[in-house]
Amino acid sequence: MSMLYIHDADGHRAADSREVIREAHALISRSFRRGAPVLRRPVQLREFLKMHLGGLEHEVFGALYLNARHRLIAVDDLFRGTIDGAVVYPREVVKSALKYGASHVIIYHNHPSGSPDPSTADALITCRLRDALALVDIALLDHLIVAERVYSFAEAGRL
Repeated sequence: MSMLYIHDADGHRAADSREVIREAHALISRSFRRGAPVLRRPVQLREFLKMHLGGLEHEVFGALYLNARHRLIAVDDLFRGTIDGAVVYPREVVKSALKYGASHVIIYHNHPSGSPDPSTADALITCRLRDALALVDIALLDHLIVAERVYSFAEAGRL
């Protein structure tokens, strides 16, 4: 078994794999909060979401809020669900987007089952959110489903 180490203010120290993953997630989150150009580097976004949601045994539904120049304003996990679903309230997504002053939104959720294939409910909530956000002049750019692979509604032409 190999040892994992974390560098902190006191030097290097041994850590378990969960702690290393938490630290990696924190580093990536800080990078994104500084305004990483999300849409110019979709691979970076997918990797961030895999790290953010990977290994969870329950669904998490969230949003990335972007400004007019497609720079990240905030990442927000909005709803926590069970192993195979999460209840999503469009009103809360719109309220959060307005709070951050976003002009564009990318929504995401994970599938703990490992299959990124969208369900009928996934397609329905995507349309409802697109329409709700459009009422306040906010564009929904994509809905990403994170599993073993990442499914993009935009890339599939379903947005």
